[in-house]
Amino acid sequence: MPKAPQKIAVVLFNLGGPKTQQDVRPFLRNLFSDPAIIGLPFGIRHVLAEVISRRRETQACANYQLMDGGSPIVYETQKQQIALQKALEKSQPKINWLCVAAMRYWHPRASAILEQVQKFGPDQVILLPLYPQFSTTTTGSSFNEWNKLSAGSNWKTSQIISYETSKLFISAHVAKSIEKWEQAGKPKNIRVLFSAHGLPEKIIQAGDPYQQQIEASASLIAKQLPKQLSDWGISYQSRVGPLRWIGPSTIEEITRAGADGKNLLIVPISFVSEHIETRVELDIEYAELAKQVGVGLYLRAGTLRDDPLFIACLAEQIKIKQNEC
Repeated sequence: MPKAPQKIAVVLFNLGGPKTQQDVRPFLRNLFSDPAIIGLPFGIRHVLAEVISRRRETQACANYQLMDGGSPIVYETQKQQIALQKALEKSQPKINWLCVAAMRYWHPRASAILEQVQKFGPDQVILLPLYPQFSTTTTGSSFNEWNKLSAGSNWKTSQIISYETSKLFISAHVAKSIEKWEQAGKPKNIRVLFSAHGLPEKIIQAGDPYQQQIEASASLIAKQLPKQLSDWGISYQSRVGPLRWIGPSTIEEITRAGADGKNLLIVPISFVSEHIETRVELDIEYAELAKQVGVGLYLRAGTLRDDPLFIACLAEQIKIKQNEC
């Protein structure tokens, strides 16, 4: 009898987001209940998560209302999942592939995705974060949850930790940045600002490589940009709470650009899909700030989404893990 084709399941991990206004508070509660986000004992953490989610619900609902009531992140992740499945089937047709996407804080959750994988019966499972740069608060948290849920499974598991310096990942960002600049007519006096999600300093001081990997990604992208875009910097957005966060903040850098008489091209370096931090924070809140502080032209490059270069990057990372086994 001919040998059955190898079966490989690829699990994509992303943050997730509320689909409706009614989902906002439980989504926030799930987020702030994560020990990777708030490192307090179980009981205290869950009480605090309930308090924070109630306090932030009204403002968060207003922000999601600007995106038709909910986050597009699940839809965009599913498009990436479908594109990756097609790319893998085309490049390696002798393998039986299953690509699925698990959200950390909202549906579809890892437990439901695990059931799909179990029914598929894979020989190998490859865990693929949609966070290009590794952090214990994102990739680490998702991996920990999956590994606990899947303990005892009879398949081989491989983890893609990060791909912040992948040539295809870098090329995809270079293309998106140049595309936005050219669409605007190749304006002069542009400062490129690579904006990433921020983290409390104590997480970096504990050994988290996230900031170093953000810097590596930004440096490689900047080297491939036209000389007209040689003025560049890195900043961090989305600060919450009283802790000291890594910097400089994107707000500070936008203000500095205004003082320097610069135009701005924002590149969302840590986000691979559109969601509240791009559509609301960057496109609405920070665009308004740019006007107020005298930035003449404010541009924002698109996220990678299901761009062929980015999908090729993901497929390449999977092939590397296959070859390691």
